[in-house]
Amino acid sequence: MSDIKYKRVLLKLSGEALAGDQGKGINPPEILKVAEEIKEVHDLGVQIAIVVGGGNMWRGEAGAEIGMERAQADYIGMLGTVMNALALQDSLESVGVPTRVQTAIEMRQVAEPYIRRKAIRHLEKGRIVIFAAGTGSPYFSTDTTAALRASELNAEVILMAKNGVDGIYNADPKVDPTAKKYTKLTHMDIINKGLRVMDTTASSLSMDNNITLVVFNMNNRGNIKKVVEGEEIGTTVEGK
Repeated sequence: MSDIKYKRVLLKLSGEALAGDQGKGINPPEILKVAEEIKEVHDLGVQIAIVVGGGNMWRGEAGAEIGMERAQADYIGMLGTVMNALALQDSLESVGVPTRVQTAIEMRQVAEPYIRRKAIRHLEKGRIVIFAAGTGSPYFSTDTTAALRASELNAEVILMAKNGVDGIYNADPKVDPTAKKYTKLTHMDIINKGLRVMDTTASSLSMDNNITLVVFNMNNRGNIKKVVEGEEIGTTVEGK
């Protein structure tokens, strides 16, 4: 553990990261690859909490745009994150990593309800905890969930694993080849520059609680371990 920079981390995984090249739905072989990479970090003794998105299943904003009531559309998205969490739990346990799923909306037959002190105890016992169903309330993104849970658990860093993007740019690098990559930013930079790495609520919460954010490419194997060991990859966001 002496070579580890971060001892307790919150990993934010997008739903798309669990879908792989198919883009939608659950892709078990792809999820297994993610699980194996997380296991490498877990084996170092790092305490790992995970927040999963649901974009591979459903997006509440998209539902609202086609006429659904926004709160109802968001609840559907929350249920999508639960499916992702259960699939990730299955893969993690198949490679020998004890894992618990906690949901912000109670569904005791398949997961524990979110209880902060219980989540911390799981981490202390070497279990990975996956948080699903967002904050349990509509209008809040899973980015905000990540900032909230990281604050509650006293995590040292939020590891934001992006699908095919290796950091924060001033424009979409997939669209604009001249886009400039940032290596260091503050949380206020994110807000003032309007950089869409996470929503304003999540940025403010991270800033207020002095939580470091590292944005990196999930598709390059070994990147989670590199960040935890202190290698400077992607973009680091810290300070006000």
